[in-house]
Amino acid sequence: MISRIDLRGDAFPADGVDRDLLPRAELDVEAALEKVRPICEDVRHRGTAALIEYAERFDGVAIDRVRVPAEALTRALEELDPKVRTALEESVRRARLVHGEQRRTDHTTQVVPGGTVTERWVPVERVGLYVPGGRSVYPSSVVMNVVPAQEAQVGSMAVASPPQKEFGGLPHPTILAACALLGVDEVYAAGGAQAVAMFAYGTEECRPVNMVTGPGNIWVAAAKRLLKGRIGIDAEAGPTEIAVLADATADPVHVAADLISQAEHDPLAAAVLVTDSVDLAEAVEKELERQVAATRHVADRIAPALSGRQSGIVLVDGIEQGLQVVNAYAAEHLEIQTEDAAAVAARVRNAGAVFVGAYAPVSLGDYAAGSNHVLPTGGCACHSSGLSVQSFLRGIHVVDYTREALAEIAPHVVTLADAEDLPAHGAAVRARFDWTVPGS
Repeated sequence: MISRIDLRGDAFPADGVDRDLLPRAELDVEAALEKVRPICEDVRHRGTAALIEYAERFDGVAIDRVRVPAEALTRALEELDPKVRTALEESVRRARLVHGEQRRTDHTTQVVPGGTVTERWVPVERVGLYVPGGRSVYPSSVVMNVVPAQEAQVGSMAVASPPQKEFGGLPHPTILAACALLGVDEVYAAGGAQAVAMFAYGTEECRPVNMVTGPGNIWVAAAKRLLKGRIGIDAEAGPTEIAVLADATADPVHVAADLISQAEHDPLAAAVLVTDSVDLAEAVEKELERQVAATRHVADRIAPALSGRQSGIVLVDGIEQGLQVVNAYAAEHLEIQTEDAAAVAARVRNAGAVFVGAYAPVSLGDYAAGSNHVLPTGGCACHSSGLSVQSFLRGIHVVDYTREALAEIAPHVVTLADAEDLPAHGAAVRARFDWTVPGS
Protein backbone atom coordinates (compact mmCIF):
# COMPACT_ATOMS: atom_id res chain seq x y z
CA MET A 1 0.00 0.00 0.00
CA ILE A 2 2.85 2.38 0.84
CA SER A 3 6.36 2.30 -0.58
CA ARG A 4 9.69 2.32 1.27
CA ILE A 5 12.83 4.36 0.73
CA ASP A 6 15.87 2.90 2.50
CA LEU A 7 18.46 5.55 3.37
CA ARG A 8 20.36 3.45 5.88
CA GLY A 9 24.06 2.80 5.72
CA ASP A 10 25.87 3.94 2.61
CA ALA A 11 22.56 4.96 1.02
CA PHE A 12 22.40 8.07 3.21
CA PRO A 13 23.80 11.02 1.24
CA ALA A 14 27.18 12.09 2.62
CA ASP A 15 26.69 15.71 1.51
CA GLY A 16 23.19 16.13 2.91
CA VAL A 17 19.69 15.05 1.95
CA ASP A 18 18.44 16.27 -1.42
CA ARG A 19 14.72 16.95 -1.24
CA ASP A 20 14.36 15.34 -4.68
CA LEU A 21 15.19 11.99 -3.07
CA LEU A 22 12.07 12.19 -0.94
CA PRO A 23 8.40 11.51 -1.76
CA ARG A 24 6.55 14.49 -3.18
CA ALA A 25 3.42 15.00 -5.25
CA GLU A 26 3.85 16.31 -8.78
CA LEU A 27 2.11 19.64 -9.13
CA ASP A 28 2.78 21.49 -12.36
CA VAL A 29 1.54 24.98 -11.57
CA GLU A 30 3.36 26.39 -14.60
CA ALA A 31 1.34 24.18 -16.95
CA ALA A 32 -1.87 25.24 -15.20
CA LEU A 33 -0.99 28.92 -15.70
CA GLU A 34 -1.85 28.87 -19.38
CA LYS A 35 -5.24 27.33 -18.65
CA VAL A 36 -6.20 29.84 -15.98
CA ARG A 37 -4.91 32.90 -17.85
CA PRO A 38 -7.91 33.17 -20.24
CA ILE A 39 -10.32 32.52 -17.36
CA CYS A 40 -8.83 35.36 -15.34
CA GLU A 41 -8.86 37.70 -18.33
CA ASP A 42 -12.49 36.82 -19.02
CA VAL A 43 -13.48 37.65 -15.45
CA ARG A 44 -11.49 40.88 -15.72
CA HIS A 45 -13.48 42.00 -18.76
CA ARG A 46 -16.93 40.46 -18.21
CA GLY A 47 -17.15 40.33 -14.42
CA THR A 48 -20.21 38.68 -12.94
CA ALA A 49 -21.43 37.30 -16.27
CA ALA A 50 -18.21 35.30 -16.61
CA LEU A 51 -18.47 33.99 -13.05
CA ILE A 52 -22.02 32.80 -13.69
CA GLU A 53 -20.91 30.94 -16.83
CA TYR A 54 -17.98 29.29 -15.05
CA ALA A 55 -20.24 28.19 -12.20
CA GLU A 56 -22.27 26.22 -14.74
CA ARG A 57 -19.23 24.91 -16.64
CA PHE A 58 -17.03 23.88 -13.70
CA ASP A 59 -19.47 23.38 -10.82
CA GLY A 60 -22.50 22.18 -12.77
CA VAL A 61 -24.86 24.70 -11.24
CA ALA A 62 -26.93 27.52 -12.70
CA ILE A 63 -26.85 30.72 -10.64
CA ASP A 64 -28.17 34.20 -11.36
CA ARG A 65 -26.04 36.09 -8.85
CA VAL A 66 -22.69 35.50 -7.19
CA ARG A 67 -23.01 37.34 -3.89
CA VAL A 68 -24.72 35.28 -1.21
CA PRO A 69 -27.87 37.01 0.14
CA ALA A 70 -27.74 38.10 3.76
CA GLU A 71 -30.79 36.01 4.59
CA ALA A 72 -28.99 32.85 3.41
CA LEU A 73 -26.18 33.53 5.88
CA THR A 74 -28.63 34.14 8.71
CA ARG A 75 -30.61 31.01 7.87
CA ALA A 76 -27.49 28.85 7.70
CA LEU A 77 -26.45 29.88 11.20
CA GLU A 78 -29.95 29.40 12.60
CA GLU A 79 -30.15 25.90 11.12
CA LEU A 80 -26.63 24.84 12.06
CA ASP A 81 -26.38 21.69 14.19
CA PRO A 82 -25.92 22.95 17.78
CA LYS A 83 -22.98 20.56 18.33
CA VAL A 84 -21.23 21.89 15.24
CA ARG A 85 -21.87 25.45 16.37
CA THR A 86 -20.42 24.75 19.80
CA ALA A 87 -17.35 23.13 18.24
CA LEU A 88 -16.85 26.07 15.88
CA GLU A 89 -17.23 28.55 18.73
CA GLU A 90 -14.53 26.74 20.72
CA SER A 91 -12.29 26.62 17.65
CA VAL A 92 -12.74 30.38 17.23
CA ARG A 93 -12.07 31.03 20.92
CA ARG A 94 -8.79 29.13 20.85
CA ALA A 95 -7.72 30.66 17.56
CA ARG A 96 -8.33 34.15 18.97
CA LEU A 97 -6.21 33.35 22.03
CA VAL A 98 -3.23 32.40 19.87
CA HIS A 99 -3.62 34.94 17.08
CA GLY A 100 -4.43 37.79 19.45
CA GLU A 101 -0.92 37.43 20.89
CA GLN A 102 0.64 37.86 17.43
CA ARG A 103 -0.29 41.51 16.91
CA ARG A 104 2.87 43.60 16.61
CA THR A 105 3.23 46.99 18.22
CA ASP A 106 4.79 50.11 16.70
CA HIS A 107 8.35 50.76 17.79
CA THR A 108 10.49 53.91 17.60
CA THR A 109 14.29 53.79 17.53
CA GLN A 110 16.30 56.93 18.24
CA VAL A 111 19.20 56.63 15.82
CA VAL A 112 20.80 59.94 16.86
CA PRO A 113 19.54 62.91 18.86
CA GLY A 114 16.85 64.43 16.67
CA GLY A 115 16.71 61.44 14.33
CA THR A 116 14.23 58.58 14.73
CA VAL A 117 12.86 55.70 12.71
CA THR A 118 9.49 54.31 13.69
CA GLU A 119 8.19 51.00 12.38
CA ARG A 120 4.41 51.15 12.10
CA TRP A 121 2.37 48.01 11.54
CA VAL A 122 -0.61 48.75 9.32
CA PRO A 123 -3.23 46.18 8.30
CA VAL A 124 -4.04 45.45 4.68
CA GLU A 125 -7.16 47.46 3.80
CA ARG A 126 -9.20 44.71 2.10
CA VAL A 127 -8.67 40.95 1.77
CA GLY A 128 -10.27 38.10 -0.14
CA LEU A 129 -10.41 34.83 1.77
CA TYR A 130 -10.75 31.61 -0.22
CA VAL A 131 -12.42 28.55 1.29
CA PRO A 132 -12.30 25.29 -0.71
CA GLY A 133 -15.49 23.40 -1.40
CA GLY A 134 -14.64 20.33 -3.45
CA ARG A 135 -14.46 16.83 -1.97
CA SER A 136 -14.96 18.05 1.60
CA VAL A 137 -16.51 20.93 3.52
CA TYR A 138 -14.11 23.26 5.32
CA PRO A 139 -15.78 25.60 7.82
CA SER A 140 -12.52 25.30 9.74
CA SER A 141 -10.81 27.14 6.89
CA VAL A 142 -13.24 30.01 7.40
CA VAL A 143 -12.03 30.23 10.99
CA MET A 144 -8.36 29.97 10.01
CA ASN A 145 -8.64 32.75 7.42
CA VAL A 146 -11.01 35.13 9.17
CA VAL A 147 -9.66 35.11 12.73
CA PRO A 148 -6.11 36.31 11.94
CA ALA A 149 -7.49 38.92 9.53
CA GLN A 150 -9.83 40.21 12.23
CA GLU A 151 -7.09 40.17 14.87
CA ALA A 152 -4.91 42.18 12.45
CA GLN A 153 -7.82 44.67 12.27
CA VAL A 154 -8.32 44.34 8.53
CA GLY A 155 -11.08 46.78 7.68
CA SER A 156 -12.85 44.89 4.89
CA MET A 157 -12.96 41.21 4.04
CA ALA A 158 -14.84 38.95 1.66
CA VAL A 159 -15.07 35.15 1.51
CA ALA A 160 -15.41 33.07 -1.67
CA SER A 161 -16.32 29.39 -1.81
CA PRO A 162 -17.54 27.31 -4.77
CA PRO A 163 -21.28 27.08 -5.47
CA GLN A 164 -22.84 23.70 -4.65
CA LYS A 165 -25.55 22.17 -6.84
CA GLU A 166 -27.22 20.42 -3.91
CA PHE A 167 -27.62 23.73 -2.11
CA GLY A 168 -29.17 25.73 -4.90
CA GLY A 169 -25.94 27.29 -6.10
CA LEU A 170 -24.86 28.59 -2.71
CA PRO A 171 -21.70 27.49 -0.92
CA HIS A 172 -22.16 24.72 1.62
CA PRO A 173 -24.43 25.94 4.45
CA THR A 174 -21.87 25.04 7.14
CA ILE A 175 -19.41 27.40 5.45
CA LEU A 176 -22.09 30.10 5.34
CA ALA A 177 -22.87 29.48 9.01
CA ALA A 178 -19.20 29.84 9.95
CA CYS A 179 -19.07 33.16 8.08
CA ALA A 180 -22.18 34.40 9.89
CA LEU A 181 -20.80 33.23 13.23
CA LEU A 182 -17.67 35.32 12.64
CA GLY A 183 -19.61 38.36 11.46
CA VAL A 184 -18.56 38.13 7.80
CA ASP A 185 -21.48 39.26 5.66
CA GLU A 186 -19.74 39.54 2.27
CA VAL A 187 -19.65 36.03 0.81
CA TYR A 188 -19.50 34.93 -2.83
CA ALA A 189 -20.44 31.68 -4.56
CA ALA A 190 -17.31 31.45 -6.67
CA GLY A 191 -14.52 28.91 -6.82
CA GLY A 192 -11.27 28.12 -8.56
CA ALA A 193 -9.23 30.56 -10.61
CA GLN A 194 -12.31 32.65 -11.36
CA ALA A 195 -12.75 33.45 -7.66
CA VAL A 196 -9.15 34.67 -7.39
CA ALA A 197 -9.67 36.79 -10.52
CA MET A 198 -12.86 38.24 -9.03
CA PHE A 199 -10.92 39.31 -5.97
CA ALA A 200 -8.02 40.70 -8.00
CA TYR A 201 -9.96 42.68 -10.61
CA GLY A 202 -13.31 43.24 -8.96
CA THR A 203 -16.75 42.83 -10.53
CA GLU A 204 -20.09 44.59 -10.41
CA GLU A 205 -20.76 42.86 -7.09
CA CYS A 206 -17.29 42.60 -5.55
CA ARG A 207 -14.76 45.38 -5.02
CA PRO A 208 -11.11 44.47 -5.70
CA VAL A 209 -9.01 43.35 -2.76
CA ASN A 210 -5.38 43.95 -1.84
CA MET A 211 -4.60 40.38 -0.82
CA VAL A 212 -5.93 36.84 -1.29
CA THR A 213 -5.36 34.05 1.24
CA GLY A 214 -6.52 30.50 1.78
CA PRO A 215 -5.89 27.00 0.44
CA GLY A 216 -7.25 25.64 -2.82
CA ASN A 217 -6.62 23.32 -5.75
CA ILE A 218 -4.03 23.68 -8.50
CA TRP A 219 -6.22 26.19 -10.39
CA VAL A 220 -6.37 28.44 -7.34
CA ALA A 221 -2.60 28.13 -6.91
CA ALA A 222 -2.01 28.96 -10.58
CA ALA A 223 -4.29 32.00 -10.44
CA LYS A 224 -2.48 33.23 -7.35
CA ARG A 225 0.84 32.92 -9.16
CA LEU A 226 -0.54 34.65 -12.25
CA LEU A 227 -2.03 37.57 -10.33
CA LYS A 228 0.65 37.97 -7.67
CA GLY A 229 1.79 41.56 -7.79
CA ARG A 230 -1.65 42.87 -8.55
CA ILE A 231 -2.66 41.19 -5.30
CA GLY A 232 -0.62 39.95 -2.39
CA ILE A 233 -0.93 36.24 -1.63
CA ASP A 234 -0.18 34.05 1.34
CA ALA A 235 1.17 31.05 -0.60
CA GLU A 236 0.52 28.76 -3.56
CA ALA A 237 -1.00 25.93 -1.57
CA GLY A 238 -0.60 22.44 -3.01
CA PRO A 239 -1.93 19.08 -1.80
CA THR A 240 -1.81 18.58 1.95
CA GLU A 241 1.04 16.61 3.49
CA ILE A 242 2.05 15.01 6.76
CA ALA A 243 5.44 13.74 7.83
CA VAL A 244 5.93 11.74 11.02
CA LEU A 245 9.36 11.38 12.60
CA ALA A 246 9.13 8.37 14.90
CA ASP A 247 11.27 5.88 16.74
CA ALA A 248 10.56 2.52 18.37
CA THR A 249 8.65 4.21 21.22
CA ALA A 250 5.88 5.37 18.86
CA ASP A 251 2.52 3.60 18.79
CA PRO A 252 1.94 2.21 15.27
CA VAL A 253 -1.82 2.60 15.73
CA HIS A 254 -1.39 6.34 16.25
CA VAL A 255 1.09 6.74 13.39
CA ALA A 256 -1.07 4.87 10.88
CA ALA A 257 -4.20 6.77 11.93
CA ASP A 258 -2.41 10.10 11.48
CA LEU A 259 -1.08 9.17 8.03
CA ILE A 260 -4.60 8.15 6.96
CA SER A 261 -6.09 11.35 8.39
CA GLN A 262 -4.24 13.45 5.83
CA ALA A 263 -4.56 10.92 3.00
CA GLU A 264 -8.35 11.28 3.15
CA HIS A 265 -8.12 14.89 1.94
CA ASP A 266 -7.10 14.18 -1.64
CA PRO A 267 -5.62 11.44 -3.87
CA LEU A 268 -2.53 13.67 -4.18
CA ALA A 269 -2.17 14.10 -0.40
CA ALA A 270 1.23 13.05 0.93
CA ALA A 271 1.81 10.82 3.96
CA VAL A 272 5.43 10.18 4.93
CA LEU A 273 6.88 8.26 7.88
CA VAL A 274 10.57 8.73 8.73
CA THR A 275 11.86 6.19 11.22
CA ASP A 276 14.93 4.35 12.42
CA SER A 277 12.84 1.36 13.52
CA VAL A 278 12.15 -1.41 11.00
CA ASP A 279 9.80 -2.99 13.53
CA LEU A 280 7.75 0.21 13.69
CA ALA A 281 7.71 0.49 9.89
CA GLU A 282 6.36 -3.04 9.56
CA ALA A 283 3.79 -2.50 12.31
CA VAL A 284 2.60 0.72 10.67
CA GLU A 285 2.24 -1.05 7.31
CA LYS A 286 0.03 -3.68 8.97
CA GLU A 287 -1.99 -1.00 10.74
CA LEU A 288 -2.50 0.86 7.48
CA GLU A 289 -3.98 -2.27 5.91
CA ARG A 290 -6.27 -2.81 8.89
CA GLN A 291 -7.40 0.79 9.39
CA VAL A 292 -7.84 1.69 5.73
CA ALA A 293 -10.19 -1.24 5.27
CA ALA A 294 -12.49 0.26 7.90
CA THR A 295 -12.32 3.84 6.63
CA ARG A 296 -14.49 5.86 4.25
CA HIS A 297 -13.12 7.47 1.08
CA VAL A 298 -10.75 4.55 0.46
CA ALA A 299 -10.98 4.11 -3.31
CA ASP A 300 -11.23 7.76 -4.35
CA ARG A 301 -8.75 9.33 -1.92
CA ILE A 302 -6.94 7.29 0.72
CA ALA A 303 -5.68 4.34 -1.33
CA PRO A 304 -4.31 6.43 -4.22
CA ALA A 305 -2.77 8.89 -1.76
CA LEU A 306 -0.95 6.24 0.26
CA SER A 307 0.19 4.26 -2.78
CA GLY A 308 1.23 7.31 -4.81
CA ARG A 309 4.78 8.51 -5.29
CA GLN A 310 4.14 11.34 -2.84
CA SER A 311 3.86 8.94 0.13
CA GLY A 312 6.28 6.50 1.67
CA ILE A 313 8.22 5.17 4.64
CA VAL A 314 11.80 6.44 4.84
CA LEU A 315 14.21 4.27 6.84
CA VAL A 316 17.22 5.96 8.48
CA ASP A 317 19.98 5.00 10.89
CA GLY A 318 18.90 7.18 13.78
CA ILE A 319 16.94 10.23 14.81
CA GLU A 320 19.85 12.47 13.86
CA GLN A 321 19.51 11.34 10.25
CA GLY A 322 15.75 11.51 10.60
CA LEU A 323 15.99 15.19 11.50
CA GLN A 324 18.08 15.81 8.40
CA VAL A 325 15.41 14.10 6.30
CA VAL A 326 12.44 16.00 7.75
CA ASN A 327 14.29 19.33 7.56
CA ALA A 328 15.00 18.64 3.88
CA TYR A 329 11.39 17.59 3.30
CA ALA A 330 9.97 20.71 5.03
CA ALA A 331 6.53 19.27 5.66
CA GLU A 332 3.34 21.23 5.94
CA HIS A 333 2.56 19.20 9.09
CA LEU A 334 5.32 17.43 11.02
CA GLU A 335 4.62 15.12 13.93
CA ILE A 336 7.40 14.14 16.34
CA GLN A 337 6.64 10.80 17.98
CA THR A 338 9.96 9.90 19.59
CA GLU A 339 11.50 9.57 23.00
CA ASP A 340 11.99 13.09 24.40
CA ALA A 341 9.83 14.47 21.59
CA ALA A 342 10.00 18.08 22.80
CA ALA A 343 13.81 18.13 22.58
CA VAL A 344 13.70 16.62 19.09
CA ALA A 345 11.00 19.10 18.00
CA ALA A 346 13.15 22.00 19.18
CA ARG A 347 15.74 21.02 16.56
CA VAL A 348 13.31 21.15 13.64
CA ARG A 349 14.06 24.09 11.34
CA ASN A 350 11.71 23.50 8.42
CA ALA A 351 8.01 22.75 8.93
CA GLY A 352 4.73 24.58 8.59
CA ALA A 353 3.66 23.38 12.03
CA VAL A 354 5.22 20.89 14.45
CA PHE A 355 3.11 18.55 16.59
CA VAL A 356 4.91 17.21 19.63
CA GLY A 357 4.31 13.78 21.15
CA ALA A 358 1.58 11.19 21.05
CA TYR A 359 -1.24 13.53 22.02
CA ALA A 360 -0.80 16.35 19.52
CA PRO A 361 -2.06 14.85 16.23
CA VAL A 362 -2.40 16.98 13.11
CA SER A 363 -6.18 16.68 13.41
CA LEU A 364 -5.98 18.78 16.58
CA GLY A 365 -4.23 21.54 14.64
CA ASP A 366 -6.74 21.27 11.81
CA TYR A 367 -9.56 22.28 14.12
CA ALA A 368 -8.92 23.36 17.66
CA ALA A 369 -5.31 23.61 18.86
CA GLY A 370 -5.46 27.38 18.43
CA SER A 371 -2.78 27.23 15.73
CA ASN A 372 -3.49 27.99 12.07
CA HIS A 373 -3.96 25.22 9.52
CA VAL A 374 -3.28 27.35 6.42
CA LEU A 375 0.35 26.26 6.04
CA PRO A 376 3.07 26.13 3.36
CA THR A 377 3.16 22.95 1.26
CA GLY A 378 5.46 21.42 -1.34
CA GLY A 379 8.64 22.10 0.65
CA CYS A 380 7.90 25.83 0.92
CA ALA A 381 8.16 25.62 4.72
CA CYS A 382 11.93 26.05 4.27
CA HIS A 383 11.27 29.71 3.39
CA SER A 384 7.64 30.52 4.16
CA SER A 385 5.35 30.61 7.18
CA GLY A 386 1.75 29.66 7.78
CA LEU A 387 -1.07 32.17 7.84
CA SER A 388 -1.00 34.47 10.86
CA VAL A 389 -1.82 37.98 11.96
CA GLN A 390 1.55 38.98 10.46
CA SER A 391 0.29 37.92 7.02
CA PHE A 392 -2.20 40.79 7.06
CA LEU A 393 0.15 43.48 8.37
CA ARG A 394 2.59 45.73 6.53
CA GLY A 395 5.56 47.34 8.18
CA ILE A 396 6.01 51.01 7.30
CA HIS A 397 9.15 52.90 8.30
CA VAL A 398 8.52 56.49 9.36
CA VAL A 399 11.72 58.58 9.23
CA ASP A 400 11.78 61.80 11.28
CA TYR A 401 15.03 63.85 11.34
CA THR A 402 15.66 67.42 12.49
CA ARG A 403 17.85 69.84 10.51
CA GLU A 404 20.71 69.23 12.91
CA ALA A 405 20.45 65.45 12.68
CA LEU A 406 20.46 65.59 8.87
CA ALA A 407 23.42 67.96 8.86
CA GLU A 408 25.44 65.51 10.91
CA ILE A 409 24.99 62.64 8.44
CA ALA A 410 24.77 64.71 5.24
CA PRO A 411 28.44 64.35 4.19
CA HIS A 412 28.14 60.55 4.33
CA VAL A 413 24.92 60.62 2.32
CA VAL A 414 26.56 62.80 -0.34
CA THR A 415 29.64 60.56 -0.42
CA LEU A 416 27.56 57.43 -0.95
CA ALA A 417 25.42 59.13 -3.59
CA ASP A 418 28.56 60.14 -5.49
CA ALA A 419 29.96 56.60 -5.14
CA GLU A 420 26.82 55.28 -6.82
CA ASP A 421 26.98 57.97 -9.52
CA LEU A 422 23.67 59.42 -8.40
CA PRO A 423 24.58 63.11 -7.98
CA ALA A 424 20.97 64.29 -7.73
CA HIS A 425 20.63 62.24 -4.54
CA GLY A 426 23.45 64.26 -3.00
CA ALA A 427 22.02 67.50 -4.41
CA ALA A 428 18.72 66.81 -2.66
CA VAL A 429 20.60 66.90 0.64
CA ARG A 430 22.80 69.91 -0.24
CA ALA A 431 19.72 71.93 -1.23
CA ARG A 432 18.68 72.01 2.41
CA PHE A 433 21.85 73.76 3.53
CA ASP A 434 24.09 76.66 2.47
CA TRP A 435 26.13 74.36 0.26
CA THR A 436 26.71 74.75 -3.44
CA VAL A 437 24.48 72.41 -5.45
CA PRO A 438 26.34 71.02 -8.48
CA GLY A 439 25.07 72.55 -11.73
CA SER A 440 23.46 75.53 -10.01
